[in-house]
Amino acid sequence: MQPQSGILPESNQHALFVTAKILAQPASYAGVRKVLSQIDTMTQEIGAIDPAAMLVSVVGIGAEVWPALLGDAMPKALKVFKAREQAGRQAPATAGDLLLHIRSERVDLNFILARRIWQALTPHVALVEEVAGFRYLDSRDLTGFVDGTENPEGDERATVALVGREDPSFEGGSYINMQRYVHSLDLWEQQPVHAQEQVIGRSKPDDVELDENLKPPTAHISRVVIEEQGEELEILRHSMPYGTIDEAGLVFIAYSHDPHPFDVMLDRMIYADAQGHYDHLMDFTTAVTGVSFFAPSLTFLTALSSDAAAH
Repeated sequence: MQPQSGILPESNQHALFVTAKILAQPASYAGVRKVLSQIDTMTQEIGAIDPAAMLVSVVGIGAEVWPALLGDAMPKALKVFKAREQAGRQAPATAGDLLLHIRSERVDLNFILARRIWQALTPHVALVEEVAGFRYLDSRDLTGFVDGTENPEGDERATVALVGREDPSFEGGSYINMQRYVHSLDLWEQQPVHAQEQVIGRSKPDDVELDENLKPPTAHISRVVIEEQGEELEILRHSMPYGTIDEAGLVFIAYSHDPHPFDVMLDRMIYADAQGHYDHLMDFTTAVTGVSFFAPSLTFLTALSSDAAAH
């Protein structure tokens, strides 16, 4: 089963993240199904303007709307985003039936594709949020640290991101978890570099993980690099910085063949363990959105064209 074009390729310079709610009426569901079947064709047509820009896209569907939109057969682990909160640290659950994740080397192509898709969707959906992401320096977060260092590479990207034979009806698809974080950059920038490195668990200039005896158990790396039964839990990140001079942060987005690794990582970021350890990066950033989706394979989406015609 062929995955959607935006899941496996390496990161781009620019991205758009669009979330929407579907209007709860039969005509809207049929209309959305038709558009879903056409998004890959639209992507290829716009991408042909400049193949070197590597325009790709992903559409994800949420658990709440899945039965009305696509029927009772659902991906085994698809569920609504679970909200979390402890001692002022939060990971809220927010609205979103559909996700459009569009990325390339050109802002204009992202815009053209997003607008074309949105024009087709407009009678059937309401916009929740649109955020433009950008590459910052050499793939760093706005904190100044390299982002996505732990990402899988090569063939491992497909192993980590794509559903396999464990759920044959949805093989080639991917679970998506997405959050938007607002960074407290003024507070962060007041911290000396050594203190920042203790929060992240890596050196700032050259992105080297700190020695075990120097890396606090509260460092971000300590909390999200996790082994279970001798295997490291992995996700494929396509996160990007976003913002204005007034508000800025990170759009965190993770693809996986199973949402379990993301759930464990986020739990360890928000919730303190028996020793009181939590991810101290959460003292400098706040999650303001949280949504979960499933990105079906292209084979699945293309089949919706005949379904739309039948309706």
